[in-house]
Amino acid sequence: MSIASNLSQISQSLPAGVRLVAVSKTHSEEAIMEAYHYGQRIFGENKVQELVGKYENLPKDIEWHFIGHLQTNKVKYLAPFVQLVHGVDSLKLLSAINNEAGKQGRKISCLLQMKIAREESKFGLSADEIRSLLASDEYKGMEWISICGLMGMATYTDDTQEVQQEFRKLYSTFRELKEVFFRDAPHFKEVSMGMSHDYLLAIQEGATLVRVGSSIFGDRDY
Repeated sequence: MSIASNLSQISQSLPAGVRLVAVSKTHSEEAIMEAYHYGQRIFGENKVQELVGKYENLPKDIEWHFIGHLQTNKVKYLAPFVQLVHGVDSLKLLSAINNEAGKQGRKISCLLQMKIAREESKFGLSADEIRSLLASDEYKGMEWISICGLMGMATYTDDTQEVQQEFRKLYSTFRELKEVFFRDAPHFKEVSMGMSHDYLLAIQEGATLVRVGSSIFGDRDY
Protein backbone atom coordinates (compact mmCIF):
# COMPACT_ATOMS: atom_id res chain seq x y z
CA MET A 1 0.00 0.00 0.00
CA SER A 2 1.28 3.49 -0.81
CA ILE A 3 1.21 6.41 1.62
CA ALA A 4 -1.42 8.12 -0.55
CA SER A 5 -3.73 5.11 -0.54
CA ASN A 6 -3.28 4.67 3.23
CA LEU A 7 -4.18 8.34 3.71
CA SER A 8 -7.15 8.02 1.43
CA GLN A 9 -8.47 5.08 3.46
CA ILE A 10 -7.96 6.85 6.81
CA SER A 11 -9.43 10.15 5.60
CA GLN A 12 -12.59 8.33 4.55
CA SER A 13 -12.97 6.95 8.07
CA LEU A 14 -12.81 10.41 9.71
CA PRO A 15 -16.10 12.17 10.39
CA ALA A 16 -16.44 15.95 9.97
CA GLY A 17 -14.76 17.80 12.83
CA VAL A 18 -11.97 15.25 13.34
CA ARG A 19 -8.52 16.20 12.09
CA LEU A 20 -5.68 13.83 11.30
CA VAL A 21 -2.20 14.40 12.70
CA ALA A 22 0.12 12.32 10.50
CA VAL A 23 2.82 11.10 12.90
CA SER A 24 5.96 11.44 10.80
CA LYS A 25 8.57 10.89 13.54
CA THR A 26 11.55 8.81 12.31
CA HIS A 27 10.15 8.88 8.75
CA SER A 28 11.98 10.53 5.87
CA GLU A 29 11.28 13.93 4.35
CA GLU A 30 10.44 12.09 1.11
CA ALA A 31 7.71 10.14 2.92
CA ILE A 32 6.33 13.37 4.39
CA MET A 33 6.30 14.96 0.93
CA GLU A 34 4.36 12.00 -0.42
CA ALA A 35 1.68 12.63 2.20
CA TYR A 36 1.91 16.38 1.54
CA HIS A 37 1.26 15.92 -2.17
CA TYR A 38 -1.81 13.90 -1.26
CA GLY A 39 -3.04 16.98 0.66
CA GLN A 40 -2.02 16.21 4.26
CA ARG A 41 -0.85 19.36 6.09
CA ILE A 42 -0.68 18.45 9.80
CA PHE A 43 2.34 16.42 10.88
CA GLY A 44 3.42 15.32 14.36
CA GLU A 45 6.98 14.85 15.61
CA ASN A 46 8.37 13.87 19.01
CA LYS A 47 12.09 14.81 18.78
CA VAL A 48 12.97 18.49 18.80
CA GLN A 49 16.10 18.26 16.65
CA GLU A 50 14.41 16.11 14.04
CA LEU A 51 11.43 18.46 13.91
CA VAL A 52 13.57 21.58 13.51
CA GLY A 53 15.46 19.96 10.61
CA LYS A 54 12.24 18.97 8.85
CA TYR A 55 10.71 22.40 9.43
CA GLU A 56 13.71 24.04 7.78
CA ASN A 57 13.67 21.76 4.72
CA LEU A 58 9.96 21.28 4.03
CA PRO A 59 7.11 23.55 2.78
CA LYS A 60 6.18 26.36 5.12
CA ASP A 61 2.43 25.73 4.99
CA ILE A 62 2.87 22.51 6.99
CA GLU A 63 1.30 22.74 10.45
CA TRP A 64 3.77 21.12 12.84
CA HIS A 65 2.53 19.56 16.07
CA PHE A 66 4.91 18.44 18.81
CA ILE A 67 3.52 15.22 20.26
CA GLY A 68 6.35 13.91 22.44
CA HIS A 69 7.55 14.63 25.96
CA LEU A 70 9.00 18.14 25.73
CA GLN A 71 11.87 19.25 27.96
CA THR A 72 11.77 22.86 29.13
CA ASN A 73 15.29 23.61 27.82
CA LYS A 74 14.26 22.59 24.28
CA VAL A 75 11.19 24.83 24.01
CA LYS A 76 13.17 27.72 22.52
CA TYR A 77 13.95 25.72 19.37
CA LEU A 78 10.26 25.12 18.62
CA ALA A 79 8.84 28.48 19.74
CA PRO A 80 9.30 30.26 16.37
CA PHE A 81 7.07 27.89 14.42
CA VAL A 82 5.32 25.07 16.31
CA GLN A 83 1.52 25.22 15.89
CA LEU A 84 0.39 22.96 18.72
CA VAL A 85 2.17 21.30 21.65
CA HIS A 86 0.17 18.18 22.55
CA GLY A 87 1.83 17.00 25.72
CA VAL A 88 2.07 19.78 28.32
CA ASP A 89 2.35 17.86 31.58
CA SER A 90 3.50 20.49 34.11
CA LEU A 91 3.11 24.14 35.08
CA LYS A 92 6.88 24.47 34.69
CA LEU A 93 6.71 23.43 31.02
CA LEU A 94 3.72 25.70 30.38
CA SER A 95 5.67 28.59 31.90
CA ALA A 96 8.70 27.85 29.69
CA ILE A 97 6.46 27.80 26.59
CA ASN A 98 4.86 31.09 27.65
CA ASN A 99 8.30 32.73 28.12
CA GLU A 100 9.69 31.56 24.77
CA ALA A 101 6.45 32.43 22.95
CA GLY A 102 6.67 35.94 24.44
CA LYS A 103 10.20 36.34 23.06
CA GLN A 104 8.87 35.39 19.61
CA GLY A 105 5.85 37.63 19.95
CA ARG A 106 3.51 34.78 19.00
CA LYS A 107 0.92 32.87 20.99
CA ILE A 108 1.47 29.11 21.16
CA SER A 109 -1.45 26.69 21.37
CA CYS A 110 -1.11 23.87 23.91
CA LEU A 111 -2.97 20.80 25.08
CA LEU A 112 -2.68 19.63 28.67
CA GLN A 113 -1.70 15.97 28.85
CA MET A 114 -3.82 13.93 31.20
CA LYS A 115 -2.65 10.54 32.40
CA ILE A 116 -5.40 8.08 31.58
CA ALA A 117 -3.36 4.89 31.06
CA ARG A 118 -2.38 2.51 33.82
CA GLU A 119 1.19 2.18 32.47
CA GLU A 120 3.78 3.86 34.67
CA SER A 121 5.82 4.92 31.65
CA LYS A 122 3.14 7.33 30.41
CA PHE A 123 3.41 11.00 31.31
CA GLY A 124 0.56 13.27 32.29
CA LEU A 125 -1.34 15.16 34.96
CA SER A 126 -4.26 13.86 37.00
CA ALA A 127 -7.62 15.61 36.63
CA ASP A 128 -7.05 17.27 40.03
CA GLU A 129 -3.62 18.53 39.00
CA ILE A 130 -5.13 20.01 35.84
CA ARG A 131 -7.82 21.79 37.87
CA SER A 132 -5.23 23.29 40.26
CA LEU A 133 -3.02 24.36 37.34
CA LEU A 134 -5.94 26.18 35.67
CA ALA A 135 -6.93 27.81 38.97
CA SER A 136 -3.37 29.00 39.72
CA ASP A 137 -2.37 32.67 39.56
CA GLU A 138 0.75 31.68 37.66
CA TYR A 139 -1.31 30.22 34.81
CA LYS A 140 -3.72 33.17 34.83
CA GLY A 141 -0.76 35.51 34.29
CA MET A 142 0.42 33.72 31.12
CA GLU A 143 -0.31 35.86 28.06
CA TRP A 144 1.48 33.91 25.35
CA ILE A 145 -0.14 30.49 25.53
CA SER A 146 -3.58 29.33 24.57
CA ILE A 147 -4.84 26.09 26.12
CA CYS A 148 -7.02 24.48 23.47
CA GLY A 149 -7.95 21.20 25.14
CA LEU A 150 -6.62 17.90 26.43
CA MET A 151 -4.44 15.09 25.16
CA GLY A 152 -4.18 11.54 26.46
CA MET A 153 -2.70 8.15 25.61
CA ALA A 154 -4.63 5.02 26.42
CA THR A 155 -3.09 1.85 27.80
CA TYR A 156 -1.56 -0.27 25.04
CA THR A 157 -3.81 -3.30 25.31
CA ASP A 158 -6.22 -5.44 23.28
CA ASP A 159 -8.87 -4.87 25.95
CA THR A 160 -11.09 -2.43 24.06
CA GLN A 161 -13.32 -1.90 27.08
CA GLU A 162 -10.42 -0.58 29.09
CA VAL A 163 -9.29 1.71 26.26
CA GLN A 164 -12.86 2.94 25.85
CA GLN A 165 -13.12 3.76 29.57
CA GLU A 166 -9.84 5.68 29.45
CA PHE A 167 -10.96 7.72 26.43
CA ARG A 168 -14.30 8.38 28.16
CA LYS A 169 -12.50 9.63 31.24
CA LEU A 170 -10.47 12.07 29.12
CA TYR A 171 -13.53 13.32 27.27
CA SER A 172 -15.65 13.77 30.41
CA THR A 173 -12.80 15.72 32.06
CA PHE A 174 -12.61 17.89 28.93
CA ARG A 175 -16.37 18.62 29.16
CA GLU A 176 -16.10 19.48 32.83
CA LEU A 177 -13.12 21.84 32.32
CA LYS A 178 -14.95 23.49 29.41
CA GLU A 179 -17.88 24.19 31.72
CA VAL A 180 -15.83 25.43 34.68
CA PHE A 181 -12.83 27.21 33.15
CA PHE A 182 -13.46 27.76 29.44
CA ARG A 183 -17.18 28.38 29.07
CA ASP A 184 -16.64 31.51 26.97
CA ALA A 185 -13.53 30.26 25.17
CA PRO A 186 -14.32 28.87 21.71
CA HIS A 187 -10.64 27.89 21.28
CA PHE A 188 -10.95 25.24 24.03
CA LYS A 189 -12.26 22.54 21.73
CA GLU A 190 -9.61 19.88 21.11
CA VAL A 191 -9.42 16.33 22.45
CA SER A 192 -6.29 14.64 21.11
CA MET A 193 -6.56 10.89 21.59
CA GLY A 194 -6.26 7.74 19.52
CA MET A 195 -3.38 6.30 17.51
CA SER A 196 -3.08 3.80 14.63
CA HIS A 197 -4.47 0.87 16.64
CA ASP A 198 -7.31 2.65 18.48
CA TYR A 199 -8.19 5.87 16.66
CA LEU A 200 -11.62 4.63 15.50
CA LEU A 201 -12.55 3.95 19.11
CA ALA A 202 -11.20 7.39 20.10
CA ILE A 203 -13.42 9.04 17.48
CA GLN A 204 -16.48 7.29 18.93
CA GLU A 205 -15.56 8.71 22.34
CA GLY A 206 -15.16 12.32 21.21
CA ALA A 207 -11.65 12.78 19.75
CA THR A 208 -11.16 15.88 17.56
CA LEU A 209 -7.50 15.10 16.74
CA VAL A 210 -6.16 11.59 16.05
CA ARG A 211 -2.43 10.85 15.88
CA VAL A 212 -1.80 8.18 13.25
CA GLY A 213 1.67 7.08 12.14
CA SER A 214 2.30 3.46 11.18
CA SER A 215 -1.07 3.08 9.41
CA ILE A 216 0.05 5.86 7.05
CA PHE A 217 3.82 5.45 6.75
CA GLY A 218 4.28 1.78 7.62
CA ASP A 219 6.69 0.67 10.35
CA ARG A 220 9.22 3.19 11.58
CA ASP A 221 12.73 3.53 10.20
CA TYR A 222 15.11 3.52 13.14
